[in-house]
Amino acid sequence: MIEPGTSTTSTSTTTDTAPLTVGVEEEFLLVDARTFRVVPAAPIVLATAAGLPHQLHPEGTRYQVEISTPVAHSAVTLRAELAALRRTLARAARAHGCRLLAAPSPVVAVEGPLHLTDDEPRQREQHRRFGALTDTLVSCGRHIHIGTLDVDTAVAVSNRVRPWLPTLIALAANSPFWGGRDTGHASWRAMAWSGWPSAGLPPHFTSTAHFRRSVQTLLGSGAALDTKMVYWDLRPSGNWPTLEIRAPDMSPDIDTAILQAELARALVATALREIAEHRPEPALRDDVLRLARWRGAHDGLEGFGLDPYTGAELPAADLAEALLDLVAPELAAAGDLDHAAKTLARLLREGSGAHRQRAAFARRQDLMDVLRHLADETEDF
Repeated sequence: MIEPGTSTTSTSTTTDTAPLTVGVEEEFLLVDARTFRVVPAAPIVLATAAGLPHQLHPEGTRYQVEISTPVAHSAVTLRAELAALRRTLARAARAHGCRLLAAPSPVVAVEGPLHLTDDEPRQREQHRRFGALTDTLVSCGRHIHIGTLDVDTAVAVSNRVRPWLPTLIALAANSPFWGGRDTGHASWRAMAWSGWPSAGLPPHFTSTAHFRRSVQTLLGSGAALDTKMVYWDLRPSGNWPTLEIRAPDMSPDIDTAILQAELARALVATALREIAEHRPEPALRDDVLRLARWRGAHDGLEGFGLDPYTGAELPAADLAEALLDLVAPELAAAGDLDHAAKTLARLLREGSGAHRQRAAFARRQDLMDVLRHLADETEDF
């Protein structure tokens, strides 16, 4: 472990003997089963699904619910946990005339004033300070935690994972519709969430002290109320000994969710191996990475992306396959390579979540068809 304030270019970790663990947080919308508009039903749905207090949670608004999986050592276990928790929530939602929606956005505009979580004064202070930015709170992402990592190691690994955030965004892209219209982006959530001053790409950290200074700057400038509002796409978790990847959209397909977790864990394992071998980080321009992030959000998996190192335009499918090739040894070591390769091949063949939403809309030009499609995919366990 490196000392805070020293270089992050080399470090040792305890993960040489212990396999990396994975846990996932997934956020869902609750919609009326007839109209498919969001409803502030989280309190009663969570009460009905009581019995798993550490795994089912309220979110920033009463239109949303969240699940947190237990720590998993394998993708097989993680998939079983996700399916069981989704099934429990879907059943509770149905009991109150609702459907569970694994969607990054409500698709159609939210009517009336925002229903914030009643017991969270923090949310009301957030609304007071940040105004219309809080409209984007009615959006859902997937947060992937990879551990166990001390903060120094997580900071060092973050630098090596961040070049692949645009590709992870493209793979998970599932929010083309927002406020009742096609945004022209495959992941509008990635763009809308970037409006928060504490969101987007994390800096490249020269040390753990640099990371801590960056967080304090966010707090001191008023850009964040507290450390929970460090909304970077990638960050050392403030609550757990993990590196937290926050960039991906929420998607209804469980296998896509597992693919994201498999790739995230393999990326961290690859970074740890490179650090142990004292391999230097490849040169990376932050302006190119920022543009690559936008292109990943704009084109998704069906279009083009930018090589994060060179800025060259490449098919997004090629970048996804390059990521798979990069981490294939670590995927194979964890027993995940076959599932990851098959799931990626299916996504490339059948299309991303954004592509499938647009296909559902194209049949009748009706956004209700998009919402039904999302609800049906969410409940396809």
